[in-house]
Amino acid sequence: MFLSSLEPRTARTTAEVVKCIAWPLAVLTVLHRVVVKAVNGFRTDDFTPVYNAALAFLNRQPVYTANFQWVDPHYLYPPSGTLLISPIAVIDPERSRWLFIIANAVAILIALYLLLRMFGLRLDSPVAPLLVLGAFSSETVTNTLVFTNINGLVLLGEIAFLALLLKRRDLWAGAALGLTFAVKPILAPLLLLPLVRGQWKVFLTAAGVPLALTLIAWPLSVDAWQFVEHTVPYLLESRDYFNSAIVGNGMYYGLPTWLIILLRGALAVMVAASVWLLYRYCRHDELFFVCTTAGVVLGASFLLGSLGQMYYSMMLFPLLMTVLLPNSVMRNWPAWLAVYGFLSYDSWLSGRWVETGRAAEYMKTTFGWSLLLIVVFAVLLDRYLAARREGRLGDGIEPSHLLPTTKAESEPQPTRT
Repeated sequence: MFLSSLEPRTARTTAEVVKCIAWPLAVLTVLHRVVVKAVNGFRTDDFTPVYNAALAFLNRQPVYTANFQWVDPHYLYPPSGTLLISPIAVIDPERSRWLFIIANAVAILIALYLLLRMFGLRLDSPVAPLLVLGAFSSETVTNTLVFTNINGLVLLGEIAFLALLLKRRDLWAGAALGLTFAVKPILAPLLLLPLVRGQWKVFLTAAGVPLALTLIAWPLSVDAWQFVEHTVPYLLESRDYFNSAIVGNGMYYGLPTWLIILLRGALAVMVAASVWLLYRYCRHDELFFVCTTAGVVLGASFLLGSLGQMYYSMMLFPLLMTVLLPNSVMRNWPAWLAVYGFLSYDSWLSGRWVETGRAAEYMKTTFGWSLLLIVVFAVLLDRYLAARREGRLGDGIEPSHLLPTTKAESEPQPTRT
């Protein structure tokens, strides 16, 4: 009797089968990424320069002393970010790094839960373990933990912002975004959403939080102005290493300047057209509009800006999650070919085909981001042209298979004798 009570219940439905398979895989993948891969570390260490800067800040020593001639990770956070991360230097570097890894892992898990709730799902949904498994199997989450940077906390800020924006909690939404701005402005393109939705209060806290933190941090830093003179010019430059943006790979492979400008310009036109179509015809479907537009503008900033790194791709999770919506632009195989490019942890470096493997490895992220933006544009344009051809633009550009059938079509036709 006692042993039978411990026997796992046999799954009876497809959803239960998915959960009983995916949850063990998800839990063990999370543990492996946090306890083994992240603690071991590999190749790049984003944490040490951050820890050293925090330690210097607490000891009233110069922070912005990086030599940008080296390709090692540099400390690039503004004084407001230095203030926020300074507590990590209160304890020794090893334990501090472990706590930072745990904080990012927990932040990612909370962000994934909030993402589930945004789409009306709970932890008992079969989507939950698949989402966790997919996220922690990806390059973006794995290397965020292994390199030990702050992107997991930034992802939490992004998802919190989107969730609060949809609930019209504007001041709190702006505060969530503002906290990420205090460290890095990677989510700045998301300000387009409250702008076009008329949620003006977002801007008060989105600007007020980093400004207040800067006012506190500036007099506490002995070289705050060096961030402006020394670090900002470097941030505005395009580098040809560890850079998956078009300009970075273009410089690495020696493409002519005119071709780099042409590629960026062509994709910028597609992005602008996609955003216009989303705003003009889809903004009343709030969840679809907010998550899809967020993915488009962030993907464009990674690809078309001066710096795009593969582990930024976790910020595109809301767009990928729209695949659950019937009108999603992600319900096609080219979109997921693109996702493989920027999320897969696979390495394409080859000992047999050295040059080809290196090109595939270095270009896969750029290819993935580019293809994703092209797919979104193509899907939206096709829907627009179909709706115009059928004379129903006034009702939006929903896919034709989602349109309600007419009464004549739904009623059975009389048979002729």
